[in-house]
Amino acid sequence: MEKKNVYRSQFQPAPRRKLGGALGDDSDYTLPIRRGSPYRSPTRTTRQLIKHFVRFTVIAMCIFLLDRVTGLRRSNWYAVWIRGKGTVKTDQEWNAGYDSLELGLDSLPLSFKLPSGDEIPTVALGTWKAPPAKVGAAVKAALETGYRHIDGAWIYGNEAEIGNALKEVEHHIPRGSLFLTSKLWNTFHNPEDVEAALDETLSKLQTDYLDLYLMHWPIAQNADDHTVDMELSENPVRTWKKMEEMVRKGKVRNIGVSNFNIRRLQNLTSSDIEIWPAINQVELNYWNPQPELLTWSKKNNILLEAYSPFGGSDMVGKTLKLPVVQRIAKKLKITPAQAIVSWHVQRGTVVLPKSVDAGRISENYHIFALPSELFDELESAATSHRPHRLTDPSARWGVDIFEDEKEDQNS
Repeated sequence: MEKKNVYRSQFQPAPRRKLGGALGDDSDYTLPIRRGSPYRSPTRTTRQLIKHFVRFTVIAMCIFLLDRVTGLRRSNWYAVWIRGKGTVKTDQEWNAGYDSLELGLDSLPLSFKLPSGDEIPTVALGTWKAPPAKVGAAVKAALETGYRHIDGAWIYGNEAEIGNALKEVEHHIPRGSLFLTSKLWNTFHNPEDVEAALDETLSKLQTDYLDLYLMHWPIAQNADDHTVDMELSENPVRTWKKMEEMVRKGKVRNIGVSNFNIRRLQNLTSSDIEIWPAINQVELNYWNPQPELLTWSKKNNILLEAYSPFGGSDMVGKTLKLPVVQRIAKKLKITPAQAIVSWHVQRGTVVLPKSVDAGRISENYHIFALPSELFDELESAATSHRPHRLTDPSARWGVDIFEDEKEDQNS
């Protein structure tokens, strides 16, 4: 018996089948039977492509619906994964990008770089006039929202409560991720008083250092009777040099001023100083936009911070109801407050909105790049009217602090 060759089929020609029946005759016209051939008819290939497309579309729609219902893309694990890809670096950057994407708007910078190399967050929680027993909750609400910049001052009288709030959340929001600001009050301008005042602030905030320490006003007052020391007020270089010493000691990372006009800044920076002022915190809002100070500060590498960005507690309602603000907010589907805060950051300033309401704190944090034509419209409206300064203790202290044109504050 002949032994069967099990490999024969691999070397023999493929069997052929007749197509006579199909052609209507007994023709010998044949085609090979191609078993396992990769060839597919165009019709079958098209069907498979359609099948894969439908399958992909269904999966994409399911993911989209899941995201809309659960906020999948906002989840921590997804944000961490995206950060690992190098797209964003922090949860704050991720949330800002997500919110902007939702509205079809560009996002604004979440920080500016200081001359020291430190990054200062563009939106901070202001704590001026924050009532006792409420400021601590406001700080915690702000930190949970995403804020990392808290602005305070010795004179506000609430640093101890802020320090307690920071201590309560340090297990998941470490000190190193925060940017803390405080200010040197007028009665501590004498060089021998600066370090003791700073140490008191550090003790109340329960921290070893401040990220930013500001000279609160360009006014030095005697501690005993609160009379103005005109010489030290006009030439604050001795106070400034003591603040520079605090930087060298590691108690402060950056130093700056507050409520200085251009002349006072020129006077300070023309003196024999080693550290250039990083910040000038001033009143900036729709009613008092100070475009000249903003332009000069940018040219001289001094970053402005905007306190009372809505115009102070007496003007908030009027500011948010301005037709130009309402029109921009409606067009971009954001709130009037978000339009104002975004405008400040887009001008190139750090902004310090203050509130003790958790909802408003969250609202103020979410900023968006205004389209250029809308930004220009708001900037033009703010700078075309006569400026109205809302905070000016010149009369009370007997010193013309801002040296600008005075007006009837009731107008």
